[in-house]
Amino acid sequence: MLARMASRRQALEDRIRRIKKEIAALDELRPGSLSKQYNVCGRSGCRCKADPPQKHGPYYQLSFSFRGKNTSEFVRREELPRVREQIRNYKRLRTLLDQWTAATMALAKLRRDESRR
Repeated sequence: MLARMASRRQALEDRIRRIKKEIAALDELRPGSLSKQYNVCGRSGCRCKADPPQKHGPYYQLSFSFRGKNTSEFVRREELPRVREQIRNYKRLRTLLDQWTAATMALAKLRRDESRR
């Protein structure tokens, strides 16, 4: 039983080390989600008011909440790949933090159980 607990403890400690290493390797982070929008302008006779309308765009907008504040900003087409990568990195970070927390909680419980024996 003790050998199995020691093996489980080692596996959890290894998992936590791997998670920390993967977090350290992440590059730029940015929370939020991208949306694509098409707009109608105010000029009369513009193609965006034709039948069928040919709206202006696409325009890309990043919406996010940070420190309790909701924000949105437009993203230039040439910045899209970088912003998408930043969003992916942020989502990966959140997933890794959840995994790290779960592993740490399991490790704490295992250590508590070991100390009771």
